[in-house]
Amino acid sequence: MHSSDYEGRPGRRALTRVELQGFFDHADDEVVRLRHTGTKGWLSAQRDATAFKVAYAYGLRRREFQMLDLEDFGPNPHAPEFGGNGVLYVRWGKATKGGTPRRRSVLTVFPWVTEVIDEWVGTFRGQFDTAPRSSALWPSERGARVGPEALGRRFASWRTDVGLPSEIGPHCLRHSYVTHLIEDGYDPLFVQQQVGHTHASSTSIYTSVSSDFRTRTLRKVLDASIAAALFDPQKDRP
Repeated sequence: MHSSDYEGRPGRRALTRVELQGFFDHADDEVVRLRHTGTKGWLSAQRDATAFKVAYAYGLRRREFQMLDLEDFGPNPHAPEFGGNGVLYVRWGKATKGGTPRRRSVLTVFPWVTEVIDEWVGTFRGQFDTAPRSSALWPSERGARVGPEALGRRFASWRTDVGLPSEIGPHCLRHSYVTHLIEDGYDPLFVQQQVGHTHASSTSIYTSVSSDFRTRTLRKVLDASIAAALFDPQKDRP
């Protein structure tokens, strides 16, 4: 077992795409509801909804997305369509035993997240009175940066609202990222490097592809095997 990478717990799993969309839709609805009722907490709800989307879109651990700063985003010259959000530079990655936080760069793969980030930075972040104190991406009402406990409480509240199991936590957004990229056909080594795993076995722990994906994969292999077995080089010569 690679203890430095292993983060698996039996209750943790990836969210299905339907569950993930339902969670994000509920988060957006809560922001709208709080804002229309004049509730003061709508801005912090907007912050947390955006933070969870960014956490999923880059496969981040809780501390990694909680500690993000404005300067941690940069352009990817090979993907100019993402503008200034083509790469996320993670500076607070999980440290090895006795070591310092590991850094890595995560390439943007979801086009929608660039709009989410731009909207947050350009429209909402500056409405926090504490925003000028630092370049923290997620300021709070009283401090320069929101704490992990507040993010955890928000996630738990919305999780309960949409009926997800209590074992599902913010880290499951990272599991979901890995699983969905694998289902979408991304190379496993690329996914491993994106999430900062030293060993492929650690990435495999995160992966819980759907039965539909496994069925399609099996069918693809079987069809290719059957086609190869039936191939007659004499009859099928071009």
